[in-house]
Amino acid sequence: MQQSVPLDATLADQAAEARRRLDPAAWAYIEGGAGDELTLRANLDAWQRLPLWPRVLRPLAGGHTRTQLAGRALAHPILLAPVAFQKLAHADGEWASVLAAAAQGAGVILSTQSSVPMERVAQAALGEPGRGPLWFQLYWQADRGFNLALAQRAEAAGYEALVLTVDAPVHGARDRERRAGFALPPGISAVHLQGAPAALGDPGTFCAGLPAAAPTWDDVAWLQARTRLPVWLKGVLHPLDARQARALGVAGLVVSNHGGRTLDTLPATAQALPLVRDAVQGALPLIVDGGIRRGTDVLKAIALGASAVLIGRPVMNALAANGALGVARALRLLRDELEIAMALTGCRTLAEAGPALLSPIGNIAVDNENSSHLISPPSMGNP
Repeated sequence: MQQSVPLDATLADQAAEARRRLDPAAWAYIEGGAGDELTLRANLDAWQRLPLWPRVLRPLAGGHTRTQLAGRALAHPILLAPVAFQKLAHADGEWASVLAAAAQGAGVILSTQSSVPMERVAQAALGEPGRGPLWFQLYWQADRGFNLALAQRAEAAGYEALVLTVDAPVHGARDRERRAGFALPPGISAVHLQGAPAALGDPGTFCAGLPAAAPTWDDVAWLQARTRLPVWLKGVLHPLDARQARALGVAGLVVSNHGGRTLDTLPATAQALPLVRDAVQGALPLIVDGGIRRGTDVLKAIALGASAVLIGRPVMNALAANGALGVARALRLLRDELEIAMALTGCRTLAEAGPALLSPIGNIAVDNENSSHLISPPSMGNP
């Protein structure tokens, strides 16, 4: 008797199941990107086109995926990105995602636009001893007092860092979403933004006045001075911005192009990551998102200088496919694939995954600098 193929053997399987289950407009919102979706596709393509150069005959006993992020031990380097309105995918929304992440030892960044209150989400995670970090993502609002109240609320609920999104002063032109006529269904909203001050100005002005309320470097410094939580910046691509963030003393950077949802034709994050890495020169930890779909992608991101990765759309697909169990399955799949990729490239730990993993020239340079590891062939005598 032929065995049936599991419906969730890969993240792509979960995405196919999510598409089958979701309303077409919701699917367009979740999967769509800005403009012609060039950046959306580039994120995926860039990871896929990076070849891995494996080393063989290396000791692998005692291998593991453990790592450090901002001084905290992680079971693995996979975290959940701040994705809005997760009740679009499943009635339990963000609560289910965080519950699954905590069970799998994964960190979570909760979106300002969560459809479940931050306190309920925190309760699902904080009691799990093996959980990863729990952070709160902040979309800057038009009133500093409102932003500070959100930050203080996150502190009180047990969140351990703030992640300020800096790359979305306005919404992107998301054609697929607009063609589908997407609108939030009744009962789903950004629960943390009730009573938020309106930022709209004269419709005839530049982007209807929205950019006037966008955060600046002064706002970052203002926030740092008023919260006890570490402040990360999400959405940094340019090395000059990375250097300025380093000078300001932020806690870390998320190298991100917003999943291709804001401005089309931005570089893929796999292209930007090494430039940001070189700009901060090890002074700041880096996380990267955008197009992570396989364990090999995770390993490549680590090799390019990231301490961890974020997954976004796969979380929504996993939720839609099977709720909390689906998210747990997605995280386990990525972690298993990461372990396989590490073993097959000769990496016992993530600390051994460096630039040489992506370049044969780098491999040669490393061995030339550490020639004691080279074993000379036995002498064959005179010819």
